[in-house]
Amino acid sequence: MASEIIFPLAGKRVWVAGHRGMVGSAIVRRLASENCEIITATRAEVDLKNPAEVNAFVADNKPDVIFMAAAKVGGILANDTYPADFLYDNLMIAANVTEAAYRNNVGKMLFLGSSCIYPKLAPQPIPEDALLTGPLEPTNEWYAIAKIAGIKLAQAYRRQHGCDFISAMPTNLYGPGDNFDLNTSHVLPALIRKAHDAKLAGADHITIWGTGTPRREFLHADDCADACVFLMQRYSDFEHVNVGSGKDIAIIDLARLVCEVVGFTGEICTDPTKPDGTMRKLMSGDKLKTMDWQAQTELKTGVENAYQWLLAQTIEPVNPMAQA
Repeated sequence: MASEIIFPLAGKRVWVAGHRGMVGSAIVRRLASENCEIITATRAEVDLKNPAEVNAFVADNKPDVIFMAAAKVGGILANDTYPADFLYDNLMIAANVTEAAYRNNVGKMLFLGSSCIYPKLAPQPIPEDALLTGPLEPTNEWYAIAKIAGIKLAQAYRRQHGCDFISAMPTNLYGPGDNFDLNTSHVLPALIRKAHDAKLAGADHITIWGTGTPRREFLHADDCADACVFLMQRYSDFEHVNVGSGKDIAIIDLARLVCEVVGFTGEICTDPTKPDGTMRKLMSGDKLKTMDWQAQTELKTGVENAYQWLLAQTIEPVNPMAQA
């Protein structure tokens, strides 16, 4: 039996911060059936790193609800190359939107984090209370620290000011609107793009970073959006909530699945000189499961959906020998 709706969205003004991103656009799609008024703003309209602009936007538009899906995101290479940008930008976005929500009496806010908030050696599957119990994975600690700060901000405003601010921690997301740039993307879209370009170039192999043995969990963006709306309507508490698929897969097996979907029949080579990152990162979904929510999209179906979206875009071919 599904948990009760305690915060209906019908008739409310809902700001989706970061609506042009993969998760934000998925939330906008999901909200279309909730009979609410959706508010969006481009970067040109409001700079989320500027506190005065954010506060003025919230004061003028008077949202009842905020989905905080805006963030500076990227894969291992991007995090390692631009640590200051990942820490500063995400800290400012979280701080400014949270403070503006409080100052302008926003009824409810959901902050979206990331599974990288958890310690590198967290127990598997990772429960919510593993947060801050050990050192972070060094390759993305800057982004992780900013996201942890966002969670703690939501908790602090709830404790000090009684704000109905909650947080959701999605696992690795993919889907329409993903970033397929090999220099800045996450592993799944990077594999899709690499296999696609290799197929077009008639290459006989692709090379993936690391040993291929780490295991990762993936969730389609539309499933994440559905979970976010579910939590906004049904959850109001201090602790953040994991949002995942409950299944993980070895990177080498993911590469094989992607190549099958894309139609690339060449060899898949590994490069052990490149970092693997955390060896396993599967989140416990028990908390959300007890509320009677679970993901609906099978991984192969989701990869097919993401690849079809990529094919619909105008993309420039890149060197298929580049590493992802």
